[in-house]
Formats: sequence, C-alpha cells, structure tokens
Amino acid sequence: MATSWKRRLAFIPPVVLGVAVMAFAVSNKEGPVQAPPQEIAKSVRIIEAAKVPVVARAIGYGSVKPSNVWNAISRVKGTAVYVNPDFKKGAVLQKGTELVRIDPTDYQLTIAQFEANIRATEAQLKESEVSEANTRSSLAIEENVLSIKKRDLARKEQLKKKGAASVSSVDQARRDSLAQSQQVQNLKNALNLIPTQRNVLEEQKAVYMSQLEAARLDLERTLIVLPYDARISEANVEISQYVQSGSVLGVADAIETSEVEAQVPLSRFGTVLTASSNSSVTVNTSQMMKLADTLSISAIVRLKSGGFGVKWDGRVVRISDTVDPQTRTVGVIVAVDNPYKNTVLGKRPPLVKGMFVEVELLATKPQEAMVIPRVALHGKKVYTVTKENRLAMKPVKVAFSQGNFVAVTHGLSEGEKVIVSDVIPSVEGLLLTPVHDQSLQASLIKEAGREGSVK
Repeated sequence: MATSWKRRLAFIPPVVLGVAVMAFAVSNKEGPVQAPPQEIAKSVRIIEAAKVPVVARAIGYGSVKPSNVWNAISRVKGTAVYVNPDFKKGAVLQKGTELVRIDPTDYQLTIAQFEANIRATEAQLKESEVSEANTRSSLAIEENVLSIKKRDLARKEQLKKKGAASVSSVDQARRDSLAQSQQVQNLKNALNLIPTQRNVLEEQKAVYMSQLEAARLDLERTLIVLPYDARISEANVEISQYVQSGSVLGVADAIETSEVEAQVPLSRFGTVLTASSNSSVTVNTSQMMKLADTLSISAIVRLKSGGFGVKWDGRVVRISDTVDPQTRTVGVIVAVDNPYKNTVLGKRPPLVKGMFVEVELLATKPQEAMVIPRVALHGKKVYTVTKENRLAMKPVKVAFSQGNFVAVTHGLSEGEKVIVSDVIPSVEGLLLTPVHDQSLQASLIKEAGREGSVK
C-alpha cells in the first residue's frame, strides 16, 4: 500500500516542472505581426464620352387605309344589263374597267326626242327669217301704194277747191289713204315682233340643247367605270337588278397609295420635329399648310406579324390636328407609294387596308451629340473614372432619350471615362479598374446613326 502511494507521488515533480516551463515560454513569446490594410480596386466597364452623329427617331403605330376610297354610286336609274364577272370583293382591277352597265334605252329615246325638238326649233328660226324677208317686201309694196293714195287724196282735195270734185269722192280717197296707212303699220308691227319671236325660239333651242346635254350625260352615266387602279372592297349589284338613282353599287380602294395614321408619343415626335426644322423660324398660316413638305423627315413602315418582317419606304404627308389627351400621342399621317409593289406570295404581302403596322420617323439631317447608354445615367448623375482611377459622380443635363441611349448637353467632356456597369458600393473616390467596353461603344454609335432602331 505504501509502495503504491510512493509511485503516485513520483509523477508530481515532473508535471509541476512542465507547467512551469510552459508558463515561462508563453509569457516570453512575441505577439503576431500585423500587416497594413490594402485597398482593393473594383473592376468596372467604361466607354469614352464622344460626340457622334445622331439621327432623331420616333416610333408610332397605326392601321393602314387606302389614300382614296371610291364609292360607285349610280346617278341614274334602270336595270343592270351587264355586270363585270370580275367585279367581286377582293379583286384588283385596272383603271377604265367597265364594272356595271345600266339599260340605256330610255336615255337614248330621250336624246332622240330632244334632238327632234332642236330640229323643229331650227326650222322655225329659218321660217322666221323667210317671213321677215317676205314682210319687208310686202312693206315696200304697200308703202308705194300708200304714196299713190296720198297723192290721189291731195289731187282730189285741189279739185274740190276748184269745184271739180265732189265731197264724197274726197272722203273716199281719204278713207283709202287711211286704210293703206293701217296696212303699212301692220306690216311694220309684224317686222318689229320678228326679232322678239326669234329670241324666244333661240332661248327655246338653248333649253333643248341643255336638256340634250343632260340626257347625253345620263346616257354616259349608265356605264360605271373604275376611275383608277383599285381593289374592290364591296360589290352590291347583280345582273338584271333594278338600280335606283343614288344606290351604292360597290366600293373600291385605290392601290396607288396607302396611308397610315401613326400615333407617335408627343415627346419623341417633338425631338424629331426639332431636328428636322429650324425652330427659330416663325411659321405662318400658309407655311403651316405645307409644313409636311418642308420637314426633313423620312419614314419607314414595318409589318411585324405572323412571321412576316417586311418594310416599306414612306413619306410624311400630314400631321393630325389633335393630340390624344389620354396617351399623349399625336397622329402623323405617312403615305406609302406602290404598296403592292414587289409582292411575293407567302413571303412579302402587300400593304393592305387594316394591317396594324409600326412606323419609324427619322430626321434626315444627323446632329452631333454626346451620347451615353441609359444604364450609365443614375438619376441626374453619371459615374465617371478620374485620372487617378477613382469614382466621380458628375451631374449632367439630358437633352433627350432615344432607344438605349440618352443625349447629354452639359456635364461631360469628350474623352471622359463613363462607367456603364453597376458599382456597389457607389462611394465617391472608390478605387477602380476600368475596362473599355469596345462592343458597347460600337453598338452605341451604330444605334445613334442611321442603322439604329428605336425599341
């Protein structure tokens, strides 16, 4: 038992010695060496600010309609004796195509009647000329007779004074002279009436002539002829059908030109308008009537539907008179000439009525502007990289925005490095490692130019 306790106590001195050595070593050990903090640069993508040619653009949408719509309204009545077999809805027909013929018999008879009336009146006018000549001859004869009777009366009055003639013979000579004077006067009165009668006949002939022209015009109206190349949208007549005057026999849409009234955001259209005209020039009323002709604006009409991606060149012809108060858009009427040109079945459809299309308006005169991507704009500030590769926040003034970029007028200088990626945390003076995004710079220049497109 005593031996067991001695063995246990023999371990204590070495343990105590070990603890003492460890405590001494710990108390005399040097502390860890602390390295100074190092700033880590954040990698960012940048582009260099530069002025590039900018084509102002605006996008609008609207439906296609023909520039002219012709209503085939019958101006005469009668039975349709002929209807063109191609006069059907959807048919495309050429100018001058006869569509409907109304029975002309009644109008031909009316023409014959007025022609007969005119001939009768002309005969009466010739008769009047002959009658005038005859009357003048008779008047000359009767005036000679009157002269003789007056001389006879004068001779008998002289004889009466000498007692060689009776009172009754003088009275008889006086009666004969007065009767002859009345005969002469009647002939003169007849001559005076002839011009008036001739005027009445001339006016009657003029009435018949106008009635004849009206009848001939009605005869022409029995033929319904297409006035221009068109596509039939309605056909409302059948052969042997009785047509009333004023009936709409059909409707045709002109195919020479189509129009789109595109609703364009007022702000974007204002940008295009400013770039296409001299805003410092006052426009008067007469110039306002021709405003569309003076603006340097081109247009592209696009169809993006049903797998089709087709475009047509257009031209601005008018500007709507009102602004939609709800959408704040203005109507811009764009015309497309030859909308059926280069049609390829199944690949390129014609620009027909009812299509909903996109219209892009472009100012034809590019303007120099400082452009940056929309993502580079933070409120009213732009993040830039200083010469010391530090983050700087610069306030800028934006002239307008278009597509994926904005045009800056104040706050940036050419060559400044504009940050186009997110910076977290965005602390002024943050150390940066700029990486030039060449592809973004190239795409920005392309979008700003003529090859760009407003999304």
